[in-house]
Amino acid sequence: MSAVGDASLPPLDPEGYLENLQDWSPDVAESLAAQEGKKLTSEHWEILWLLRQFYQEFELSPAMRPFSKYLRQELGPEKARSIYLMQLFGESPAKTAARLAGLPKPDNCL
Repeated sequence: MSAVGDASLPPLDPEGYLENLQDWSPDVAESLAAQEGKKLTSEHWEILWLLRQFYQEFELSPAMRPFSKYLRQELGPEKARSIYLMQLFGESPAKTAARLAGLPKPDNCL
């Protein structure tokens, strides 16, 4: 992945996740998204901030099922649906959202 050597980003692991979680900032998230050809919208940010909140509460990056359950509690059923999350983040929403939110890769994600 080209992100690993990108001078505008803090150090990333081979899969594109931050090596140091404290290096995350909204600008870093924007840069990571831009590398995928994405522009983060308010809908993306709503999910990313909640994902960071989940991580602060539970000290783990959630896989899809707990991620959806948490979103359902916080935002309602429409925004917790897999199809909605896939439209925003692609085929692996929990994995992509965690990476953009500056969190470790969820344990159950390949």
